[in-house]
Amino acid sequence: MPEGVKVLAFDTFGTVSDWHSGVSSVLARVFPEIDSSQLARDWRRTYGPILAEVENGTRPWTLLDDLHRETLDRLLRAQHGTVATQTQLDRAVRAWHMLPGWPDSTEGLHRLKAHFTISALSNGNVALLNEMAKTSDFPWDFIGGSDLWRHYKPAGEVYLGLARLLQVEPAEVMMVATHTADLEAARSFGLQTAYVERPTEWGPEPKVVSRDPADRFHVHSIVELAELLGC
Repeated sequence: MPEGVKVLAFDTFGTVSDWHSGVSSVLARVFPEIDSSQLARDWRRTYGPILAEVENGTRPWTLLDDLHRETLDRLLRAQHGTVATQTQLDRAVRAWHMLPGWPDSTEGLHRLKAHFTISALSNGNVALLNEMAKTSDFPWDFIGGSDLWRHYKPAGEVYLGLARLLQVEPAEVMMVATHTADLEAARSFGLQTAYVERPTEWGPEPKVVSRDPADRFHVHSIVELAELLGC
């Protein structure tokens, strides 16, 4: 059992849920003439830059749903010469609300919930994360969506905001993610960290696995994390 940890905070897109499969399957139905796997990956690559625009103040606070709609519309026009209808964009953006969990996610989260407070800590908005939880049986005790703080990770307001709301010290929170930048930021604000390998996060595209000794745990699944934590 990790010393002092009371809360496990989970990144969602890629760590708990399989965004590539979920998004590409919907895109294949909405835009059948376009390679849905490539479109999903290209769309995901627009994520970091547009969140950074919000955080650096070059654009006002905007929900992730609205940012997803804008980036997909722009991507379709620029790379595919496609002007999507509002219905098509609605269906595509909603895919992020309905993402499937990885095969180990539900079991692992239920096991951890019996011993810890478990929370989503995501750049998704609360409504999105709530719908995803119901779709894939993620039994969160708390849903930490970006709209609670009007900031996106890796902003400190997110990590420290969760600790404040749950009335724990930052060191009593363990951030669990498959993204090294997320974990590095969490550690910089005093959280403990665990890395989950998700080698197929990007579908057919290879992903580099990080082995950082600063992470308290390095696991292949959330079930393995539960086992290591005695759950």
